Amino acid sequence: MFTTFRGGNSGAWQVTSLSPVKGESLAPVPCLSVIHSEAIALPLIPSQTSWRLAGVASHVRYAERAEKTALGAVQAGLGRPEATRPALTPIRKSPAWWDLTQEERRAIFEDKSRHIAASLKYLPAVARQLYHCRDLGEPFDFLTWFEYAPEHAAMFEELVGTLRSTEEWTFVEREVDVRVVKIDLAPAL
Repeated sequence: MFTTFRGGNSGAWQVTSLSPVKGESLAPVPCLSVIHSEAIALPLIPSQTSWRLAGVASHVRYAERAEKTALGAVQAGLGRPEATRPALTPIRKSPAWWDLTQEERRAIFEDKSRHIAASLKYLPAVARQLYHCRDLGEPFDFLTWFEYAPEHAAMFEELVGTLRSTEEWTFVEREVDVRVVKIDLAPAL
């Protein structure tokens, strides 16, 4: 299943902020749509008024069995009605990251940066889905979609701050932070 995030003039989500964290930003857009499909045509060609980023949800990587079990026990699913403050974070890592072996990446990811261990305390308040896009020829390696309730906004900021302060993040060469809210299409009474 492919997921395409399209920034443009229409969509179910209103973009409240779009800012580069590291490297080049994405073009500013007022809306975001999220489309799930069985297939997509590559390459995705953006128009002058939009951009498209596609990825595929995959199995959990870099996690050992006990970590995967711990994540599964507390991680919330997407689409909870109270989680109205999503964030999309496209990330591209440097060639130096991809030149490392799987074991070397795991050592930086968890043994040094504690990515999984540090993230556990934010679950289930912050739900997330990681989409892989490196092998699709996309401009990013990963697209992470986070969802949380407004009262958990400070927790989310702490989570991304924690992850951005790790050794793992030194391998990030491009990251964009896109914040959205659901557009209320209900007619006013």
